Amino acid sequence: METASRLNGIGEYYFSQKLREIEGLNKLGKNIINLGIGSPDLPPHPSVIDVLQQESSKLNTHAYQSYKGSNIFREAIASWYLKKYKVALDATTQILPLIGSKEGIMHICMTYFEQGDGILIPNPGYPTYTSAVLLSGATPVYYNLTSEHNYYPNFSELEQLIASSKHKIKAIFCNYPHMPTGTNGNVQMFEQLIAFAKNHDLLVIHDNPYSFILNDNPISILQVEGALDVALELNSLSKSHNMAGWRVGMLCANEERINEVLRFKSNMDSGMFLPVQLAAAQALQLSDEWHTSLNEAYSQRRDLVFELLNLLPCTYSKDQVGMFVWASVNQDAKLTNHQLGKGGALSDVVLYNANVFITPGGIFGSNGNNYIRISLCSKKEQLSNSIEAIKKIQHLF
Repeated sequence: METASRLNGIGEYYFSQKLREIEGLNKLGKNIINLGIGSPDLPPHPSVIDVLQQESSKLNTHAYQSYKGSNIFREAIASWYLKKYKVALDATTQILPLIGSKEGIMHICMTYFEQGDGILIPNPGYPTYTSAVLLSGATPVYYNLTSEHNYYPNFSELEQLIASSKHKIKAIFCNYPHMPTGTNGNVQMFEQLIAFAKNHDLLVIHDNPYSFILNDNPISILQVEGALDVALELNSLSKSHNMAGWRVGMLCANEERINEVLRFKSNMDSGMFLPVQLAAAQALQLSDEWHTSLNEAYSQRRDLVFELLNLLPCTYSKDQVGMFVWASVNQDAKLTNHQLGKGGALSDVVLYNANVFITPGGIFGSNGNNYIRISLCSKKEQLSNSIEAIKKIQHLF
């Protein structure tokens, strides 16, 4: 049996492969410390778990749910956006709960894209953008994000890509705070992006799950006047509220876009478990003090990651936000050739000699080949142990 042609060019997700390799190394007694994956190891607030338990024990909460989600949850999202981003959304018409924002990326691609369309995707950027675009039948068209341009879009380059493309450029993906580089967005850049999209009749798909991690200035692209005319924003409780495994996300857009995406989504699932939605509503009402305590923990971990990076042949900025640290591998580092550049070579040296896994930046695109990324989702003890292990292999760099 042959697989469908839509899977051509789409391999197994990198972290799926790597976790299997790490599992095999652990069976050999290696005890690998995983500093690669951004899966929060800290729990949600106790009150969130209490709501889930209480609502799950009720007899009337186990039926299929509305495809548009619970009114309570949508109202909580609207209140959260107003409080945190100063963005006023209509809870009834401009918000669509998602079973994780990752599924929202797929829903948007399947709703709007098809063969002959070209979709602008950041390089480096989240690999799922590429996979979802390919599955829709459209073609990824990569635009460069570089340190020289502060990892913001170069609008002159975007103009050239649109002018020279043999495909109809239909949309642009963006993601700030940016993953993997940790660059925060700003309103001025978002204003340029919205104006550019209107001028070229593009959809803007902004992926915004990292707003509240080590970030004093959380913003939404929907703060820009007129953004709802062309922009859809994905958001998530995975990182901001330690609920990655709960699969709770949201799409915010104008009523027409919400209804269009719902046409596809309603054929893919039967709604989110109501107790999860009610617990998520509770999470969105948590005080600022909870986020402050969470960020204190991440700040302490980041200091240890900086200490670890000082042992490696790397340079990095301390101005990054989010739950990762992005670092450039020095060009004079003693590393062999690797298909993912010096970042891939350094990742292998550290994994196979210090039993520590750090992510090679090249998995996020060719512009990441000479970079590495370290997650803050590991306890301080693991980070300290990683530091000691890497001290023993510094002669290899």
